[in-house]
Amino acid sequence: MAVHNTLPVAVIGAGPIGLAAAAHLLERGLEPLILEAGTTPAAAVGQWRHIRLFSPWQFNTDAAAVRLLAATGWEAPEPTELPTGADLIGQYLTPLAALPAISSCLHTGARVVAVTRQGMDKTHSRNRDTTPFVVRVEHADGEVRDYQAAAVIDASGTWSTRNPLGTSGLPAVGEAAAAAHISSPLPDVLNRDREAFAGRTAVVVGAGHSAANTLINLSELASQVPGTKIMWAIRGASAAKVYGGGDADGLAARGQLGSRLRALVEDGTVELHTGFGIAALASADGAVTLSAADGRTLEADVVVPATGFRPDLDILRELRLELDPGVEAPRELGPLIDPEFHSCGTVEPHGAKMLAHPEQDFYIVGMKSYGRAPTFLLATGYEQVRSVAAALAGDHEAADTVQLELPETGVCSSDIGTSCDVPAAVPAGFVAETSGGCCGAPEPVLVGFPTGLAHGRSGGN
Repeated sequence: MAVHNTLPVAVIGAGPIGLAAAAHLLERGLEPLILEAGTTPAAAVGQWRHIRLFSPWQFNTDAAAVRLLAATGWEAPEPTELPTGADLIGQYLTPLAALPAISSCLHTGARVVAVTRQGMDKTHSRNRDTTPFVVRVEHADGEVRDYQAAAVIDASGTWSTRNPLGTSGLPAVGEAAAAAHISSPLPDVLNRDREAFAGRTAVVVGAGHSAANTLINLSELASQVPGTKIMWAIRGASAAKVYGGGDADGLAARGQLGSRLRALVEDGTVELHTGFGIAALASADGAVTLSAADGRTLEADVVVPATGFRPDLDILRELRLELDPGVEAPRELGPLIDPEFHSCGTVEPHGAKMLAHPEQDFYIVGMKSYGRAPTFLLATGYEQVRSVAAALAGDHEAADTVQLELPETGVCSSDIGTSCDVPAAVPAGFVAETSGGCCGAPEPVLVGFPTGLAHGRSGGN
């Protein structure tokens, strides 16, 4: 970042990765401008606050963020405990966002709608690298404002853009019209969203840990409320990859999750439908009918779309990106995270060099950097932003020295496909979901985002 050093570095999203990026920028003497679409920091994490991560606290906090907090007398959580999303917010992210150095740079209710270069669209090349970025933001009060920035770090995550229920990457016919019957990807069926599920028929769609998490929580609800029926629809011929490695899993909570789900299917609590590729949805008389390509149908009151997530690239249309054609991650990173060959524990450490695009000083980090791949870990995102901040500060030696030890365990490998799925996180210290508690009932287990060390979906844009 050789020019415009008087301008801030725009950070899109104030989730775990966005706030960590801000902490690293501050340590490097750079000014962050943090733009969060939600009304509070970590708004996306709040959507799965009831979920417990697979990984303990020691893997879910960022080193620079901890240094900032420690200077204020902050007491770190017990490193071996497994936090919930609510714990992550209350004990770590909220105190971090409240630090004066962070809060003075943070704008909530600020949804980024576009990123471009000042006075030029993506077709213009002359002087492009020395022209400031413009980040267009729609504020909660309706005001639309353009902010100039020397660089942009997109840590907005993927929570707001789930994959469709249909096959071939497209929404099922009638999916939009049936929206009233479709829940959030990780509903809180035991508390916040209980009324929508109690005594009703639910079908959970998806073959990752987010699906498993919801199915287990629904089974607890069914034990409390008669008439609650649970169906599970997956495209594959077997649920073996979701069951995972059981006692052999390097993360005990995740192994227990698979074992519990298998038992629920075997005793009939969960009605499993394999090879069920959804072709159409039709709603009538307060219910929704899911039709498979082979003609089979399922009727339910509510559908849980545990189908994973994909990046929202619309806000970046005027930037020069170079993306892997398959997973929509930065081109250099794509082959290393392809879920057909890699999992959370087999992805090598990577930083600014691998995350770079033809658009100089622009980086996508966190869950969004993995595109459609479901194997992201919070620890991976923290190393990404450490490297990116170093690169923007001109310390290329530090930027290129990337180190991260991830657990390569039986379940955290290519044999389970989306097992590393949330938020985020979620998508993901996050949950890994495609793309996210302990398995002790009735506590929820994070799936979909956290895997291995923890998954995460950062930001709220």
